[in-house]
Parts: sequence; C-alpha cells; structure tokens
Amino acid sequence: MSLNLADIRLDYTRQGLHREDCSSNPIAQLEKWLSDAINAGVDEPTAMNLATVDAKGQPNARIVLLKGIEQGALQFFTNYASRKGQCLSQQPLAALTFFWPQLERQIRLEGRVSRLSNEVSDTYFATRPYASRIGAWASEQSQTIDSTQTLQERVQRLQTQYPEQVPRPQHWGGYGLTPHYVEFWQGRPSRLHDRIAYELNNDGQWLLSQLQP
Repeated sequence: MSLNLADIRLDYTRQGLHREDCSSNPIAQLEKWLSDAINAGVDEPTAMNLATVDAKGQPNARIVLLKGIEQGALQFFTNYASRKGQCLSQQPLAALTFFWPQLERQIRLEGRVSRLSNEVSDTYFATRPYASRIGAWASEQSQTIDSTQTLQERVQRLQTQYPEQVPRPQHWGGYGLTPHYVEFWQGRPSRLHDRIAYELNNDGQWLLSQLQP
C-alpha cells in the first residue's frame, strides 16, 4: 500500500470525562451525550454500528439508525429476513457503538435484543416517508438481485398497488437492545483516554467504574 497509514494520528484534546460528572444511569448519560451530538451538528448523530453473531459464531456489523429509547431499550428497525434479522433470531445478543469524531467521543453497548410489538412497529412505519414505506416492500434485503432495474420495476408495481396508504409488511419491524454493559469513551491527549463503564449486576443495579485506556 502506497499510503503510510501508520503516520495518520490525531491527538484528542477537547475535554475530559470524570466519574463524578456522570449520571448514575447509563441511559440518562447516553441521552445527554446524544443531545450534545445533535446540538453540535454532528453528521448522522443517531448512526450506530450494530454487531451481531450468527449461529456459527461468525460476527458481522453494519450501521443502523437509532429511532427511539424506550424503557431502557435502544430501538432500530429493519427487515426481519435480512442478515441482521437472521442473526438476531439465531443469537439475540448484540453490541452497538456510537462514534462522534467531532466530539472525540464514542459509546459502546452490549445487551440482549428482542422484537418490538406490532403496535410499536406499525406506529413507527406510519411516520416514514412514502418512498421508504414502498422500499420496505420492494427490497428483499440481503438477497441477491440481477439489476437495479428489477428493483425499480418492483417499486413501480407497488406504487400502483399502494398509491397512498402503505401497510407495514409483516417481514419488517423493530428491535430493542436492552444493555447490560455500557461504556463511555472520551478521547484524551497521548492516548490516555477517559473510559467510564457501567455494568448491570444480578440485583439490577448499575455499577460504575473507570477503566484504564
């Protein structure tokens, strides 16, 4: 490779993260940092890396968008038959990562994932733009296709079938990840980053600790 990747580095100097400044609940702390990212004008502040594992133990990851936080669960929506949906049906444990380089921050979460109710999925689906609702029907997500034209032809047929009201496909809906581990990372100079971790104990209490970088 002609690029010298080893020389690419950035020293993080914006701010620190101290245990005494953190909320006792990681979801409250996450909401605060998410609000900071939105107010700072960060690109795609709700984008998060979703890492799953299939039945053979093969990990895979992709970016999805956070669409809600309810009762301590982070919500996202997708096609149940997609690769991520198949992984979650085989192994309902996953990890999420937010990264906001402009703020020199990231958040890591690990937890159990479960499907949201049909009512919640219906409500969210109804808020999507018309084209996105049609797209949920048209795309057999993660399956091979011969050409983009084939997909566009499906879209046109579905637009004729559903000119206004588009029902939610039964193969499409929401998931919620309920974390048992959450870590907040703040970049610091000389790679001596601040890391605050929350772990849920057997009594349902969050234990907070500071980790070495």
